Amino acid sequence: MDKNRTEGMKHEAKGSMKEAAGKITGNHAKEAAGNIEKNAGKIQREAGKATDRARDNDRRH
Repeated sequence: MDKNRTEGMKHEAKGSMKEAAGKITGNHAKEAAGNIEKNAGKIQREAGKATDRARDNDRRH
């Protein structure tokens, strides 16, 4: 598994928690920061998936 997949999942979870905390406390800046981190984590995770697929395809050929 590519490192980007695991790191992306961590950022996604951390961002979700930040976003939720911001919603609960009414802190719009924390909510926005959490949303950004969550989405960045999704992108990083998808990049890791693409790397894994490319590596798997190279092994097959």
